[in-house]
Amino acid sequence: KVFAKAEALCKEYGETKGPGTTAKPSGHLFFRKLGSLIKNTLEKCQRENGFIYFQKVPAEAPQLELKANYGLVEPVPFEFPALNAHWTPETVAAFDLTKRPKDDTAKPKPDEEVKPLKEPDIKPQKDSGCQIS
Repeated sequence: KVFAKAEALCKEYGETKGPGTTAKPSGHLFFRKLGSLIKNTLEKCQRENGFIYFQKVPAEAPQLELKANYGLVEPVPFEFPALNAHWTPETVAAFDLTKRPKDDTAKPKPDEEVKPLKEPDIKPQKDSGCQIS
């Protein structure tokens, strides 16, 4: 039922006019394989139910309980720790960085000029001593 609704929406999306890409999701390989997979799984379930379990398949799927009641840890609520007695408003105000003393030693150094290095003159040599045998 849900797959048929998705297929109808994909066909409608592929037929819309306007600017943008001309994507056709209903012709995508994933969507085509998903349809046959759902159909085969449904047929297998109905076949096995008919000769093993003998239960009637409901027309509508029942609502499942979405909250898991096993395998999960209960979250611990977070609480900020109590402030220490040393942290008074005066102590916090003492950390104001705008009132720091000017430091003249932090001036950036002027860039030094890089002297070019002379590269050695490398010439191909025929007599390197290597032999291919």
